[in-house]
Amino acid sequence: MKKLISLSLALIMALGLVACGTAPTGGEDGAKTIAVIAKGETHAFWQAVKAGAEAAGAEAGYAVTFRGPTAESEEFVGSQREMVQAALNNASTKAIVLATIGLGFADELVSAYDKGLPVVEFDSGLYSGGADITEGKDPTIGSVATNNKAAAAVVAENFYAYLKANGLAVDGYKVGVIQHDSTATGIDRAAGFMEKIDELAKADGVTLDIKCEVKANNAGEYKLGLTALKDWGAAAIFMTNEGVVNEVFPEISDNAAAYKDILFCGFDAGTNQYTWMKDAGATYALLVGSVAQDSYNIGYESVKMAIAKLDGKDVEDVGIAGVWYNAENIDEQRDRNIFYMG
Repeated sequence: MKKLISLSLALIMALGLVACGTAPTGGEDGAKTIAVIAKGETHAFWQAVKAGAEAAGAEAGYAVTFRGPTAESEEFVGSQREMVQAALNNASTKAIVLATIGLGFADELVSAYDKGLPVVEFDSGLYSGGADITEGKDPTIGSVATNNKAAAAVVAENFYAYLKANGLAVDGYKVGVIQHDSTATGIDRAAGFMEKIDELAKADGVTLDIKCEVKANNAGEYKLGLTALKDWGAAAIFMTNEGVVNEVFPEISDNAAAYKDILFCGFDAGTNQYTWMKDAGATYALLVGSVAQDSYNIGYESVKMAIAKLDGKDVEDVGIAGVWYNAENIDEQRDRNIFYMG
């Protein structure tokens, strides 16, 4: 009798949860799931993307699954493809949010189209302009990603304001850029910064001397770029991604005297930028500020776009400019999931 009473109570509680709308609505075996497949899973950037994606899903009553390969390397394309295939084979999947680490997903994308599953590109492209997708069977509905040129322009605007405030915006002031590679991302970030700071200076009747060092993502390359710009006489240097910062920071901290008069600004986030920014000026060269990709909102807006499409609404691409941070607001941005450690 006690067992029967216990079972009855458990059933009543379960029914009550469903009636109140607190029971799960998706998941691997649920009815409504958005499958998010990223280029990675463990890095703080992707964890913030995951948090935003899950928040958007919860608002609309969708479960969100989040998966990504061990590392952002093309050697893991195969495992990422398996993740996409698993999402396609899951009956609860209603849409896919995808950022691939390589090409070769045409078959999976055609399958998504055939199953009526909308696909949202996020963070980066899926394939080369649709050239390798069967004509008329492209399931992508839009993209959500950092607008790299706009984000780099945010750096330029804030950095130039600092130069003006400190009487440094003068003819011939040398500004260097360490561009992290020759991909569209690296090109757009370098160009966005250089074009905007040049525009702002010229509006004030000032001509800056600007030089860009383009380096491959190989150990030691960014340090070579730093050395080249120092030898050129750079008074300020913009670093286009976290990888550049992570190689430059040890060099300027180990050789503080050699770099103490150079101003720096950066892109992305991470522990090195936090440490540098908090101690900048006291121990080594000043890191004036950086722009962080709004990874939380990249995840949020991507899932929101997928759900809007499922609801029959029109959608359009979302470009996110990023958020400027400096020593004064870096802790606030960390609390908001804009800045991440790691």
